[in-house]
Amino acid sequence: MRKRIYEITERAKATDSVSKIYDIFMMCSIITSIIPLCFSTQNNVFSMIDKLTVAIFIIDYILRFITADYSSSKNGIIPFIIYPFRPMAIIYLLSILPSITNLNYAFKVFRVFRLFKTMRIFKFFRYSKNIQIITNVLSKKKDALVTVGILALSYIFFTALIIFQVEPATFGNFFNAIYWATVSLTTVGYGDIYPTSNIGRIISMVSSFLGIAVVALPSGIIISGYQDEIDK
Repeated sequence: MRKRIYEITERAKATDSVSKIYDIFMMCSIITSIIPLCFSTQNNVFSMIDKLTVAIFIIDYILRFITADYSSSKNGIIPFIIYPFRPMAIIYLLSILPSITNLNYAFKVFRVFRLFKTMRIFKFFRYSKNIQIITNVLSKKKDALVTVGILALSYIFFTALIIFQVEPATFGNFFNAIYWATVSLTTVGYGDIYPTSNIGRIISMVSSFLGIAVVALPSGIIISGYQDEIDK
């Protein structure tokens, strides 16, 4: 019985219609649970949606907990002890806690738990095949992406350092220079802060060309990895 529950909740086979129905049901529940978060005011309908979806998430969490040993290479009680500390299990729990602790406590600090409701959207990732492909791509290409990330941060730091030395009066402090370098790298260009001297403008032009190259690198890496996953 527990093995069958595990197969249903963990998408055992593509031909398993019951598992597919469960996935669709969970996706609909997740989407429905997010609807009240899109509104600043709450009403009875939203409250009912919240209670219903939280009940579904609690049942889903319990089903996964009681079948934790099937998704682990360890035996005995260890899988059940480890399960609550798994990244996705923590997300599941944090998406439930705000609703079951939504009481009129005297300490306003408990209201912070309401922020964790937005984490319900991450539960959606597990049920989307396309998102799983992207996750696999990011996992396999993480070394290359980390290298590009370090390159981008280095670019931002050194560009900010140079422009701050050239135009200290324009940028005021180093944070403003960092902000300008980041905006330039992403080609957003808000225009609220910019170099005014000729040397500063030359540096800006050079950094813009380099920034385009840096921004293009992760796109190429991800596209290449995504194509490899599609071919498989």
